[in-house]
Amino acid sequence: MNDDRGFSSGSVLLAFILGGVVGAGIALLTAPQSGKETREKIKEFTDDTRKKATEYAGQVKEKVTSAVEHGKHYVEDKKSLISTAIDAGKEAYEKEKEKLSKG
Repeated sequence: MNDDRGFSSGSVLLAFILGGVVGAGIALLTAPQSGKETREKIKEFTDDTRKKATEYAGQVKEKVTSAVEHGKHYVEDKKSLISTAIDAGKEAYEKEKEKLSKG
């Protein structure tokens, strides 16, 4: 799913998430509160971000694994088809060669 500029929906989503992370970090650092409160909010924010990033990475890993498995099955199916076609071609060649040598 590419748009007109060549960006995939995954890269747009990742850019959106990173923009949100940067914006939230800036908001935490510029908010008028004590240092202890800011550190606690930053810790909570980083823990939450780490959790979301881990979940996102897990989802990406599942999709990649699924795509690779699908690709392997596709290649095996096509490999079998090509092998069968080659064998049929060899057999037809041998029959034709036999006909020509007898005639």
